[in-house]
This record gives sequence, structure tokens and C-alpha cells, in this order.
Amino acid sequence: MILADAAATDAAGRALAPCLRVGDVIALSGDLGAGKTSFARGVLAGLGLLEEAPSPSFALVIPYEPPDVTLPIWHVDLYRLDDAEEVEQLGLDDALIDSALIIEWPERMGARLWPEVLRLHFEAIKGGRRLTVAAPPSWEARCPFQ
Repeated sequence: MILADAAATDAAGRALAPCLRVGDVIALSGDLGAGKTSFARGVLAGLGLLEEAPSPSFALVIPYEPPDVTLPIWHVDLYRLDDAEEVEQLGLDDALIDSALIIEWPERMGARLWPEVLRLHFEAIKGGRRLTVAAPPSWEARCPFQ
């Protein structure tokens, strides 16, 4: 799927938002500037967040709860992690009990990434971004990018 610009990337995130359920994980991978945060902001806006979501690059995790959003969701950015062992300290497994997760830089988790993850890869190309989707069985019927 080709996303022409940041607005199209945001719109794709908004399109995915109504499909999310508690326990879902969206893994956003790609180089710096490829569109991961723009997409995550679109998801959050699609869940009702009125202000622009800050990047969690320094905080690592920013949780959002109703009434700010319609579904509890954590926006996670693992870029600054030095070791996959540090992921355990973030409490992501516990968050899945009552929230969804959007994770930027999921490759920093190593083998700790759950198997039923919607994997979205962003690649900057001439004329926009290429979005590649890998949907596990639990996502196949509800992912809007197929």
C-alpha cells in the first residue's frame, strides 16, 4: 500500500482504530522518518484523542485512557532501549489485560514480541511511503489493509 504523505499515513491509522480490541498489539517498524509516529498519531486520533499525541521516544511509554480515547491504549517507542531484557520492566504484558499496544521499534524486543501481532512496516519511497502489512489469523478478518 502506498501512502502519499503524512496526511495519508494519519488517515491509515484512523482507519485501523475502529478495528482495535483490548489485547491487540500493533508493531510499527521502519527507519527513522518512515511514518511510524504519524501512523500511531492517526490511530490515537481515530480513538478520539483530540490533541496531537507526543512521541514517546524519551518517556518510552505513554498510556491513554478513557475518556480521552475510546479504548485504553499504550503508545510505546523502544528506540532508546539498549537491551531486550529492559522490555520486561515496562509492564507491557500486564497492559494487555485491559489495553491495546502500539509499539514503535518492536525489533528491540527481540524474541519477546507476541506471535499474534499486526506487523506494519513503513518504508520511505519517492512519492511517499510504502506500508507492508503482515496480519496474523486473528487480524485477517478485521484489518482494513488487505
